[in-house]
Amino acid sequence: MSDSFSLKNKSFIVTGGTGVLGKSFVEAIASAGGNIGILGRNKMLAEERAHAVIAAGGNAIALVADITREEELIQANEEMLSCFGRIDGLVNGAGGNIPEAVVQPDSDIFSIDLNAMDKVMKLNLWGTLLTTQIFGRSIAKNKKGSIVNISSVSSSRTLTRVLGYSLAKASVDCYTRWMAVELANRFGDALRMNAIMPGFFLTEQNRTLLTNTNGSYTERGELIVQHTPFKRLGHADELKGALVWLLSDASQFVNGTIITVDGGFNAFSGV
Repeated sequence: MSDSFSLKNKSFIVTGGTGVLGKSFVEAIASAGGNIGILGRNKMLAEERAHAVIAAGGNAIALVADITREEELIQANEEMLSCFGRIDGLVNGAGGNIPEAVVQPDSDIFSIDLNAMDKVMKLNLWGTLLTTQIFGRSIAKNKKGSIVNISSVSSSRTLTRVLGYSLAKASVDCYTRWMAVELANRFGDALRMNAIMPGFFLTEQNRTLLTNTNGSYTERGELIVQHTPFKRLGHADELKGALVWLLSDASQFVNGTIITVDGGFNAFSGV
C-alpha cells in the first residue's frame, strides 16, 4: 500500500518553488523520493532550496524562470530534461495577488483598477495554463503523469477586497476541470489534472492583510479564524499529504477534482 504513495524515480517541477507554500511542496516531493525542479524568479533562493534537498540525500535542480514568459519556461523545460531525462508531474504553485488589485472598503467600486486585475489574472490563470502547455508536453511523452494546480477558497466563497485574485482562482478551477476532461479524452487514464484548494495559510503576500507587526491578527485575520472551525490558520506542512497523494499512483482514478484543505472554512456557514 505504501508503495503507491512513492514518487521514487519520478521527476517533478514545482513552480513558485521559492515561496512559502512552494517550500512545503518541494519538501513533500523530496520526502516521497521524487526528483525536483524548483522553479522561481529568485535564483539564490531556488539554488538554496535545491542544495538543501541534495544535502538531505535527494535530487533537485534550481530552474530560474518567470511563469508568464514562454521562452524562459522552454529553457527551464530543457534544463529539467537534461538533468533528469524526464518530467512526470507538475505542481503549479506560482501565483498570488498584488496590492493594486485589492479593492479597499472606502474605494469607488465603479473605479476598479482593471489593469491590476489583468495582471493578477495573467499571473494566476495564464501562468498556470502556459506552464502546463510547456511542461505538459514533456509529461505526456512519458505516457503517464499528474498535474496539480493551486486553487483558493476565494474561488468558491465571496471574500471582500480580493476581487482580482478570486476571479483568477475561479478561472483556475474551471481550467482544472476542463483540462482534466480533455486529457482523459486524449490520453485515457494516463495523464491527470487536479487541484488543491488551500484555506488560509500565512504567506509573505497575505501577511500584512492577516497579521499586525506584533504578530497579532488584524480584524480580517480574526474574522477568518472565527469562521474556521479549527480556529487557526493552516501550516504549510499540512498541504503535503494532499499533494503527494495527487502526484502519486495512490490517486490514479482521481481526475478533475479540487481537494479542499482549509480546516473546515468552506463547510462552515458561520452559524
